[in-house]
Formats: sequence, structure tokens, C-alpha cells
Amino acid sequence: MTTDHGYPAVRMYIAGEWCQGGTGRTAPIVNPATEKVIGDVPLATPADLDRALAAADTGFRTWRGTSVADRTRILHTAADLLTERAAAVGRIMTQEQGKPLAEAAGEARRVADTLRWHIEDARRAYGRLIPSAPGTVLSVRREPVGPVAAFVPWNFPAGGPMRKISSALTAGCSIVIKASEETPATAAALVACFVDAGLPAGVLNLVFGEPAQVSAQLIASPVTRLIAFTGSVPVGKLLAAEAGRVMKPALMELGGHAPVIVCADADPAVAARRAAQAKFLNAGQVCTSPSRFIVHESLIDDFTAEFVTAAESVVVGDGLAEDTTMGPLANERRLTAMQRLTADAVARGAKVLTGGERLDRAGYFFVPTVLVDVPPDAEVMHEEPFGPLAPIVPFTDLDEALKTANGLPYGLAAYGFTRDAATAERLSAELEAGILSLNHCGGSVHEAPSGGVKESGYGREGGPEALDSYLVTKRVSHLLVP
Repeated sequence: MTTDHGYPAVRMYIAGEWCQGGTGRTAPIVNPATEKVIGDVPLATPADLDRALAAADTGFRTWRGTSVADRTRILHTAADLLTERAAAVGRIMTQEQGKPLAEAAGEARRVADTLRWHIEDARRAYGRLIPSAPGTVLSVRREPVGPVAAFVPWNFPAGGPMRKISSALTAGCSIVIKASEETPATAAALVACFVDAGLPAGVLNLVFGEPAQVSAQLIASPVTRLIAFTGSVPVGKLLAAEAGRVMKPALMELGGHAPVIVCADADPAVAARRAAQAKFLNAGQVCTSPSRFIVHESLIDDFTAEFVTAAESVVVGDGLAEDTTMGPLANERRLTAMQRLTADAVARGAKVLTGGERLDRAGYFFVPTVLVDVPPDAEVMHEEPFGPLAPIVPFTDLDEALKTANGLPYGLAAYGFTRDAATAERLSAELEAGILSLNHCGGSVHEAPSGGVKESGYGREGGPEALDSYLVTKRVSHLLVP
């Protein structure tokens, strides 16, 4: 069923059934390109959450007891269905999140491959035998941790949920996932692929609701055995504290404020083009987005000129329009934040070389913005902008650049540009980040781990390390009795 806007009606998925909340209470879903309400998302009651938890408890026993061959068949079928539906899923995503249609459909196809990769990796979650005393078999086994409570934001409506779902299901866990109330239909479309592939009832449950109430209930429940969260540092700290009170392991992928160091030997034009392409992807609403540009003083003029050219070539508009290369910000909160950060920087002496304002039209559109002469105390140098805002500052020597880059309490992603092997090695060794890209601004890939250090969280998603949080390592010592 779809609404008058061609947007699907949204339901939760609990215990094998698509359903509304127990009270019928809903929240509006807004298209960020038009500011018009295009649908409603149901909000779970405590009773709905209890039903999802009970389903996950039963579903875990079912799924854990399902052969790896049968699990693999079901999950590969889900991945194939998502690939087939990628264009339709992308259109839904663009309507509710704003990113360009090609970008959105590409995200749907990419996360289908994420699922495929984890399916095959999980088949190799081997244990081991350890040489021990005569008559004793000492082994290490890896077993699914149990039902997972997961929470994901709105910036990657397919990528966020799939990273949690793929790791949980391939490890043999069940999951209750609370996706964003702002981008719910994409999450529902993902879940539908698993349902249509034959996933047993209760293994995957999708809910929406008041974030604080949902998280408190799911984390406190004795059913859940792992908490997995992607989102802001302040919210992550609150959820981690709640998990700590009941001694539950937690996987926290939190925000950052990614520095880009452009060294004296780099090609400034190449660095600027590659950095700008990454900066304006998804309108800068990426937790690993480059967000502080620290450029050697000998290159800063050339770098800045090329970066401004790249920013001004971005076509801002409705993501459904064919020529759009950057859509709106996802919500009014992000638009307000861009205006506030820009105004603060200018008040402290920064100059706006391009952009600096919202488009004069309906929708949460903010023009790609480049700031120079940004003082160290400007808010944008300390607060992740999470939008199309690029402050560019100079440095004299690499010690100074590294001190600036590492000077914040965050450490998710970092970037460096250099053509010198020794400098590249120094950047690799000294930048405090869980994700580092040199001479490009690469994003997350399913075959390699992603995650932060310091206040940017702990645990890893992607790569073989992704399974670690979802598996329990059990030591078994077996004395052979004649």
C-alpha cells in the first residue's frame, strides 16, 4: 500500500507480522526536499516492545538451531531480493532522506553486497583445539551472543540497519532493531526482503517509537544480550551507561570530526577535488565525512581555489531530479546547525568564500560552504558540522598539523595527502583515528573494519572483526573418562 505521494505506508514488523502500534499513535514523515508530510510512522508502546523482545527470544532459539546451510540460503535470497528492488528502495530513501536517487539506489545495492560478504565470512567463525594434558580435550568455541537490541540513525537509511542486521543474523543471533522514525520506510523495505526470503518469525523485529523510552526498555530487558548503536557521541554515552548498569556488552559507533591534513608535498588540486567530493557526499551527513581541512601554508591558496570550484559545481536540488548531485539536509535541525555554525565562524573573523546560506525555496537546502580564516575557537572547529560546511585552515609544520588533528576528544576517521612514503607512515602511526585514508577519502567497505577510538566509540563493524561483538568465545575443557 502506498500513500498519495507514492510513498509506502509504514508498519512495524514484530513476531512475524506487519503491524501498527498498540495505541495507533504515529509521527509524521517529512520529505526534506519539499517540507511536506508524506506519511506516518507508527510508534511502539511498551507492550509492543515486550512482544518484540519475546519474539526475539523465541526467534533466537529457532535461528541458532537452524543449519548454517539453511541460514545461508535464506540470507542469500534476501540479498538477491534487495538487489532486484534496489531502484524502488532508492526512491523511497530519496523521498524520506533527501539524497540523490542514484546515490540512494547505489546504497541499496551496496548493502546487499554487505550482507553477501558477511554471510560467507560467518561460515568461517572457527573455534580451535588447544594442546593440553593427556586425556583432556581443550577447545575454544564461538557461539552467537543472543538477541541483539540495535539502534540506527537516519543518514544511511539502508546502510545503517544492514550493518547491524547482517552481523546479527549471520552470527546466528536474533535482533530487535529501532530504525529512525525519519527514514522508516527504507528500513521496512529491507526487512521485507528477509521476510520474503523465508526468515523465521521472531528472528528479525523492526520497531519505531520514542527513542529514550524504546532504548531504556530494550537495554534493560533480560532478553537482550548485546547493544549495538550508531549515532551521536552524547546519545552513545547515555546508552553505554544504561548498558553498563546491567553489564551488557555494547558496540558503539559514534561521531567524529575528521581532519584532513594536506602535506607540503601533496598535489593541492588533486587533494581538493578528492576531499570536496567526499565532503559533499550525502550533503556532508556522514560520520566519517572530512570536516576540518588542515592545509600546508604553501598550498593553501591553490587548494582553496580548487575546493571552491568543486563546491560551486555541486548541483543542489531535489534528489529525484536527474541533474541533482546533492540533495537537501535531512531535517530542519541540520539546517539550523549549518546556519548557527556559519554565523559563529563569521562573527569570530572567518570569511565565507562560497555558500553560507540556505536556498530560497521550500526544502532544507543549504549551499555548499567554504570558510577560511577560521579561528581555532570557532565552534565549527570543535563541533562536527554534519553538513556541507568546510573550514580550511593553514599549518606550518607537521607537528602543528598533527596536534590540531588530534586535539579533539574524537577519533573516528582521518585523512592525509602526501607523496612521501615516510610522511605517509608518520600519518598512519600518529593520527588518532580508527579509520585512516591516505591520498583519497575512502568510505566504509564491508570487507574491512570501521570504528572509532577515544569518544568516537568502541567495537568494529565490517570485516572479520564485525562478528566479534556478536559471538561469545567459550572455553571448553573436556576430561575424557574411560
